[in-house]
Amino acid sequence: AAPPAAPSLPCGLEGGGPSGAMWPEPHTKISTIGGTYRLGRKLGCGSFGHVYLAVNMETGEELAAKIESSGGKSQMLIYEAKILRRLQGAPGFATLHYWNAEGDYNVMVMDMLGPSLKDLFYMCCQKFSMKTVLLLADQMLYRIQYLHSKGVIHRDIKPENFLIGRGRQANIIYLIDFGLSKRYRSSKSQQHIPYTDNKSLTGTARYASINAHLGIEQSRRDDIEAIGYVLLYFLRGQLPWQHMPQEVHTKEEKYRKIMETKRATPIEKLCEGQPEVFASYLRNCHALRFEDRPDYGYLRRILKDHFLREGFVNDSMLDWMRPATSPWRLQSAGGAECQRDEQAAAAATTTQVPESTHHPVESACHGPVGSPRTHSRGRGATSRAASEHGAGTSSLHQRFISLLSQSTAAAATADHRSIASHSFTSNGTGHDKAVGCADYAEKASHASQGTGRLLPKSPRKGGAGGFLVSLLRCGTKCHEPAV
Repeated sequence: AAPPAAPSLPCGLEGGGPSGAMWPEPHTKISTIGGTYRLGRKLGCGSFGHVYLAVNMETGEELAAKIESSGGKSQMLIYEAKILRRLQGAPGFATLHYWNAEGDYNVMVMDMLGPSLKDLFYMCCQKFSMKTVLLLADQMLYRIQYLHSKGVIHRDIKPENFLIGRGRQANIIYLIDFGLSKRYRSSKSQQHIPYTDNKSLTGTARYASINAHLGIEQSRRDDIEAIGYVLLYFLRGQLPWQHMPQEVHTKEEKYRKIMETKRATPIEKLCEGQPEVFASYLRNCHALRFEDRPDYGYLRRILKDHFLREGFVNDSMLDWMRPATSPWRLQSAGGAECQRDEQAAAAATTTQVPESTHHPVESACHGPVGSPRTHSRGRGATSRAASEHGAGTSSLHQRFISLLSQSTAAAATADHRSIASHSFTSNGTGHDKAVGCADYAEKASHASQGTGRLLPKSPRKGGAGGFLVSLLRCGTKCHEPAV
């Protein structure tokens, strides 16, 4: 039977690709991929294309297929597939099953993973415990170090681009979405790319480095700095440059305001109320020169030392695995309690408190012990929000709840692994990015048509090492402003 028709509008990519034109809907023209994979429902959006369920017709295995139009000049998916091929076999990177040009589209098939760190962050009501942040930091640094060892920088570090595995791999983090990645050194000569400036901002403004805002060519130091901002976002619940004033109307104004606020915020102020280790981390990032190799070991070591000083135990138990944040809360509220837009939640359900402690979530959402909470206007607001969320997303939330419950249960019984072997992945929405036009041209010149051959499958079973867009966000929207 023919697969169901995809939604009429591209999810989160209404602004279009490099040419500014709307992305076409590939699902309406493709039913099978490579004669092996049957295309199913739409799951969401990547940086420059759409993501669908793909079922191996021989084995019944569920995978994820990322599809982009091959008519444009950018050929971003082919470029991404080539990078992903270099990462095969390493922990915490998607297993690439197939990539090729199929008719008018480029396609890439990967294993399916669990939800993103952003989804889990919302489930935990926009606050992770110190223990969870330190465990995540170790894995994130290992992932980016391995990527850098292959001569590639990511350039779009954010919670959406880290996903957890499924089943027994639920405590492993996978880094995904290499559509904006770039080689920082020649594969032949190993020579570093030259320092240049006057570049357009590439990446997501909320987590981009200060140098990226200033138009300086990105290098390894920028990925490391972006990880620092992500960690502080997890601890604080928000960053000082979020929620731009109403008079900001254009992207250019928004990015400029973010840059100004980011530059004007001293590290001590940004890390106020947090352990000194995070200020030390950022100071180390800011001291790096353009071609410097970050001292990944030092950064992991100072974070691990703080982990041990706090008396934490590496039992692989993360916040979303705790009974206090089990998936029943999402189920009981239709998923609306922690998944609503931050500004809407702040306006509808909270009383304003000082910015340093204000976290726009429901008081019913219990974060880590001792975390700041907002003042709720009562359970009625939650009930109304749940009903307004709409029945159309309930099945999606049920799938997320089921997936997370299975993953959590399996992870709880899994053998404890070394902190160094863990990793997550997530996918980007693409619409909240600023991408330099020169980078499109650069990637187009490197991209070529796919080989069409099937790549060796991962020896692992159960979907470890794959790719999936955020399930929670696909039901209502794939774009949330990154400010």
